[in-house]
Amino acid sequence: MNKLFSIGFWSATARFILRNRTFIIIGIALLTVFFAMQWKHMRFTYTEANLLPDDHEINQEYNEFLSKFGEEGNLIVFGVKDSTLFTPKNFQAWNALSTNLKKDPSVELTLSIGDLQKLEKNEEKEGFVMTPLVKDSVFTSEILNQLQYELFEKLPFYKGLVYSPDKTGVRTAVYLKKDIVNTPARKEFIEEVLIPQIKQFESETGIKVHTSGMPYIRTLNSQNIIDEIGLFIGAALLVTSVIFFFFFRSFRATFISMFTVIIGVMWSFGILGLLKYEITVLTALIPPLIIVIGIPNCIFLINKYQQEIKQHGNQAKSLQRVIAKVGNATLMTNVTTASGFATFILTNSQLLKEFGVVASICIIAIFLLCLFIIPIIYSYMRVPKYKHLKHLNKGWINSFVDWMENMVRKNRIAIYIVSISLLCLSIIGIFNIKISGSIIEDMPKNTDFFKDIRFFEKEYEGIMPLEILVDTKRKKGVMKLATLKRMDELQEYIEEIPEFSKPLSIVDLVKFSKQAYYNGNPEYYQLPNSQERTFILSYAKSSASNTNLLTSYVDSTGQYARITAFMKDTKTERFDRIEEDLKAEAAKIFPEDRYNVTFTGKALVFQKGTKYLVNNLILSLSLAILLIALFMAWMFRSFRMILVSLLPNLLPLLVTAGLMGFIGVPIKPSTILVFSIAFGISVDDTIHFLAKYRQELIANDWKIKKSVYAALRETGVSMFYTSIVLFFGFSVFTISSFGGTVALGALVSVTLVFAMLANLLLLPSLLLSLEKSIANKETFKKPSLRILPDNMDDEDNISEENPTKSNKN
Repeated sequence: MNKLFSIGFWSATARFILRNRTFIIIGIALLTVFFAMQWKHMRFTYTEANLLPDDHEINQEYNEFLSKFGEEGNLIVFGVKDSTLFTPKNFQAWNALSTNLKKDPSVELTLSIGDLQKLEKNEEKEGFVMTPLVKDSVFTSEILNQLQYELFEKLPFYKGLVYSPDKTGVRTAVYLKKDIVNTPARKEFIEEVLIPQIKQFESETGIKVHTSGMPYIRTLNSQNIIDEIGLFIGAALLVTSVIFFFFFRSFRATFISMFTVIIGVMWSFGILGLLKYEITVLTALIPPLIIVIGIPNCIFLINKYQQEIKQHGNQAKSLQRVIAKVGNATLMTNVTTASGFATFILTNSQLLKEFGVVASICIIAIFLLCLFIIPIIYSYMRVPKYKHLKHLNKGWINSFVDWMENMVRKNRIAIYIVSISLLCLSIIGIFNIKISGSIIEDMPKNTDFFKDIRFFEKEYEGIMPLEILVDTKRKKGVMKLATLKRMDELQEYIEEIPEFSKPLSIVDLVKFSKQAYYNGNPEYYQLPNSQERTFILSYAKSSASNTNLLTSYVDSTGQYARITAFMKDTKTERFDRIEEDLKAEAAKIFPEDRYNVTFTGKALVFQKGTKYLVNNLILSLSLAILLIALFMAWMFRSFRMILVSLLPNLLPLLVTAGLMGFIGVPIKPSTILVFSIAFGISVDDTIHFLAKYRQELIANDWKIKKSVYAALRETGVSMFYTSIVLFFGFSVFTISSFGGTVALGALVSVTLVFAMLANLLLLPSLLLSLEKSIANKETFKKPSLRILPDNMDDEDNISEENPTKSNKN
């Protein structure tokens, strides 16, 4: 009954496709137009990927911080390290640059030398007033020399904020309005206002300007992602078409395949727009992935069609057989590939969920496109000539198949020794794998903005924000002297850590107030003592609202204070130790019964998100293995067959993981995808081989060796073809400027090569060595799922009516 149903279903499918080819083509065209109309809904990400679920404790703490102080990543900085800046012409241009930027409606505040103000005591009002540091509009060398001296020697408040700790460089801080930070307006300001004005300054003065800050980095990094989508698609089409033509030596077959996958790419963009998902560094990979995964479908279908034509020359029968025989096998392999991606849907990371949803839908879509378009197009074309079929007799392919067969026949022990050796080495390498939670590690190293990140890390000791939220548990508790002293103690501790810049908080404004109270003497840049606190703190409170400088560091109730420190790009192991030490120090300084201290910020959230993804990697990979195991159990109804089928696919994953440990590629958001993707694709070869093996067993009266060698020769060529396409297809990602994308492409390519060899050498070797344990008629005779018909002519019993009406339309 199963056999008749399977044959009947695919025979009916073949008849439906070929009889309704015009309507199907019209339907595909209409769907393509529909998806093209969805492109307008595609959105590009304006923030870093949040790898944690919304209800995660770290996310909740970060959102609580944002509710008190708003978006923290609104600071853009640009700086110079050039002694000629303090010459009249150059300084005038530097001052004009910040003045012009300040006028833009996207800018909340600028902090440049020309904007700096000094706190001065006003005894009549019992407060402080802000007076400009730069009072002249015309600059002379004498004025600038005096300005340099006053800034560097008398205003420690601005150290690390406006001038570098070693006093050799200066920078300007531009605070964007918080409501535009994560909108297209940010991109417009940076690309149309900031960058052109900085370039104009550089051309006028010859001084190199370094620019950074999270809004700037996000914008340029996002633009790189967008630029690389077209690069990947073009490269994937070029590489796969060249390889395809090399194998088939047919412009017609190459064109049909490229046409099919291009429609798949259009659909993938449309699905992204329809679902209104953002294009991130992960979802940007889906269109070229569809090309790489779609071409093997084309290979299987076209190769089978040409084999059938060569065998009997009947186009109608050939097209029916292509759909009936290869359709089922290709469906199963695409389902397993989609399953590898779909496991990401079950994670709690929104980023991975969206990637899994779109990728799995697109894989099934490209399967349907291939199944419909290729037979229909060929049904309108003439029967292939002999020159189109010559590739089926390539001598070097036969030599490769002979080598594989010889290895399995005579060198099974060597295959096992190599496999076990690779396994042992891989386990050693796995223990050397590191985890990386760096925000900037995957950013393109050859770009100017990445070099500028390194500049600010060196000159200003950090660029990635770490936020500390201090809850005093009572209103107006922040301005208590005891609280300020505790915050100051923690800031001094942070300043001693080499990975951090000088922290900034309300404490610095109070210190500035005391200095101002003592007529600007820098020796008094410190917190007031108990005798001074009454009048100095009253001065500070009364003037805080007028300074417009640090009011964002205390909330409106006075209960919450914020300490901001900028950190260098730090390895995960070191970051973990710093975090542990910081929390221990904070616990000693701030008693738990009186204070709550929370560590948050983008840098910490991203670090925690990476660790969370590692746990999700284990979950998603385990789910993928379970799904494939259930599929094998359904197909073969044998526990031993499950083990035999999984071993050749797990070994390449272990080898890749070991390789990552040996060459120093860390586990990070991009490389985490390698294992589930590679496993979902590599198991396709196993399904093809075992399905053919089962078919040969029945045809050869359960003669194990004959069946294994026949299956190896039959499937070896197509497995080699598809593996080569996949290898070079994924290698396309190595041209990326993003380190994570390069690693993803290289690692998946390597894994798939190992998987091909494992399925062509280790799998048949295991079948031969364990033949008595796993090969019995009950296991294979009546499987729950048929991938290939037992009798190659079964489906020929369908109606003799020619669905294409003519062999030579």
